[in-house]
Amino acid sequence: MKKYLVLFLLFVSLHVVAQEKIPVTESDYSNNSVDMADKMREDGKIYVLVGIIGIIFAGITVYLVSTERKITKIEKSITQK
Repeated sequence: MKKYLVLFLLFVSLHVVAQEKIPVTESDYSNNSVDMADKMREDGKIYVLVGIIGIIFAGITVYLVSTERKITKIEKSITQK
């Protein structure tokens, strides 16, 4: 029963369109400015965004390093026994 439900939902989801397709024009290729980034830079919010990304990256790095140290400690204790 579960297989049939999954297959049914798969086929139903194939017919659903998430976004309307918008044709790409020549003016889209010549656009050199990013309005959102310019607006955030004007408001000073771009630095907040960069800071948050830096904090997240630092947190992930600290987590990975601490996990690696724990794994190394466990591996050493296993090889000693």
